[in-house]
Amino acid sequence: MTQYTRIEQLLPYEQELVAIRRHLHRHPELAFAEHGTSDFIAGKLQEWGYEVTRGLGGTGLVGTLRVGEGARRLGIRADMDALPIEEATGAAHASCVPGRMHACGHDGHMTMLLGAARYLARQRRFSGTLHLIFQPAEERGFDSGGKAMVDAGLFERFPCDAVYAMHNHPGIPQGRFLLRSGAFMAAGDRVFVKIIGVGGHAARPHLAVDPLVAAAAIVTALQTVVARNVDPAESAVVTVGRLRAGDALNVIPAEAEIGISVRSFSPEMRALLKERICALIAGVAEGHGCRAEIDYVEGYPVVVNDAAAVELAAQVAADLVGEEGVERDFPRLMGSEDFAYMLQRCPGALVRIGNGPADGGRGLHNPRYDFNDVNLPYGAAFWSQLAERFLR
Repeated sequence: MTQYTRIEQLLPYEQELVAIRRHLHRHPELAFAEHGTSDFIAGKLQEWGYEVTRGLGGTGLVGTLRVGEGARRLGIRADMDALPIEEATGAAHASCVPGRMHACGHDGHMTMLLGAARYLARQRRFSGTLHLIFQPAEERGFDSGGKAMVDAGLFERFPCDAVYAMHNHPGIPQGRFLLRSGAFMAAGDRVFVKIIGVGGHAARPHLAVDPLVAAAAIVTALQTVVARNVDPAESAVVTVGRLRAGDALNVIPAEAEIGISVRSFSPEMRALLKERICALIAGVAEGHGCRAEIDYVEGYPVVVNDAAAVELAAQVAADLVGEEGVERDFPRLMGSEDFAYMLQRCPGALVRIGNGPADGGRGLHNPRYDFNDVNLPYGAAFWSQLAERFLR
């Protein structure tokens, strides 16, 4: 019977992995500015015998290891960028850069893949080609690193028969693996709206055309888009996250701004939401005597996991932590992920791993968040065994 990697085989690497993760955490870099991070990763991969290609999609890089005569090719992706957040963990390894921190766990994602990279390079218990993809700018929301790497010829230069990625999941017990075939994470679009009226004196509203009142009516009307246009059995979200207008209390402003986040799980639903949102905004604005300028920015596509890729990931996870530690039909998530661009070009799967409690504001994108270092050998073992199984 074939012997695959176990978690305990990565435990001798644990302290080294913790040191790597905390180094990356102390030195966060924002989207497309991950120069030091890219240098650090490239140095490690070259030290361990990988052929490293840099400058793909900006600061992105690919580490390639070929072993044996196998023809199969596997890609594994980790994201590199941090967020513009002031850290509040109080940890000894807290960010050294004011206003920036790894508040989404990309430091952990990189480290888990680096742990697997070192282990696989030493053991070489596979036959085929392994491409380790370190991607910039996942957090941008549009024109991201995933898209940039694909557009730069990622899969033409580094062909893959399957591609995988992993993201941590606070609020789920540490080390529990979360999987789902088909649509897993939502498409995420952004809408920037400017309502243009006629400014004037607050004491003479009849001489002005108030865009703030129109904007308020639009915000209220937008609550009906999902409630009255989407099948209750389907899922979609329309959230107004910004409403700005005016500065002085005795002035009716000339313009108001609205910012909207839109989430959906299919191209048809995405098109329906865009149509209804744009029509509703224009109609309500006109009804109030104003004019609406709408900039509808389509962001990340839906993350669609391949069924066969999910099944292999589930087998690996169950072998590592037991069936009780694997959720094979985890609910769909309204968050977005630019790994979707890679899945559009190559079959594969996004896997999520429990990060432990999220109480006290320790969820993703929070100043108190921190990646759970106990997960480092779990993730490294998962990637190692996945490569051994896929490239056996």
